[in-house]
Amino acid sequence: MKQILYIAHGGGPMPLLGDASHADMVTQLQAITQQIPSPSAILVISAHWETDVPHVTTGVAPELLYDYYGFPPESYEIQYPCQGSPELANKVISAVAQAQFSVQGEPTRGFDHGMFVPLKIMYPDATIPCVQLSLLNSLDAAAHIRLGQALQTIEHDGLLILGSGFSFHNMRAFFTPDQASANEKNAAFQAWLEDVCSSTTITETERQQALINWSQAPHAQFCHPREEHLLPLHVCYGAAGKACDEALTVHALHKESRMFYWRQ
Repeated sequence: MKQILYIAHGGGPMPLLGDASHADMVTQLQAITQQIPSPSAILVISAHWETDVPHVTTGVAPELLYDYYGFPPESYEIQYPCQGSPELANKVISAVAQAQFSVQGEPTRGFDHGMFVPLKIMYPDATIPCVQLSLLNSLDAAAHIRLGQALQTIEHDGLLILGSGFSFHNMRAFFTPDQASANEKNAAFQAWLEDVCSSTTITETERQQALINWSQAPHAQFCHPREEHLLPLHVCYGAAGKACDEALTVHALHKESRMFYWRQ
């Protein structure tokens, strides 16, 4: 069995520092792990790793990348000592290569905060081996769906494919005092996104085209001035190839967002 999950990972290390605006997100991430089967391995597609072609971590015990700035000293002492999985990494590399992507293994790259922050909340014991797959720096939506489709061929019982991003990611709006207009725009985009990912009345061709043309959705470019936090969803959808089984509303940094879950 394979599971696919697109989540919100919040702002930097703030979810691990007791920040009140992340409390709902933390609670929901913890609840998800109680409701789904425990995975045997996790493949993470993080918003915080972009490369020219797909790159895959192949190390046995990757270090952590504290790829955030200006936070308290304890933010740079966070530990998440999970193992890598060269076996899974090789399966990912093979699947992506068979889909006609150039692909590269990364034996020394560590895990970024888009991986270790949510997983420290979800699976704090760090006993599940993990691998990371990069986004493409072209930020091409169709290419990311194709990248997800390549992952369909991976045979690895109990695998969780985890897209780690944020379905609202406008940094200025997170910290602007007047929230009413921003919240109205965000609500319209989140409703559109949930309908596209959840609807059972549209074809997969229609769903795919809607996600490719996401920038035409209501207030899409306000919600995503740059789309790197949305694109892990495109990889997840490509891997699932169907309507999600569950859509969750979550609040973080005073903004509404969505998380989506697929069972296969």
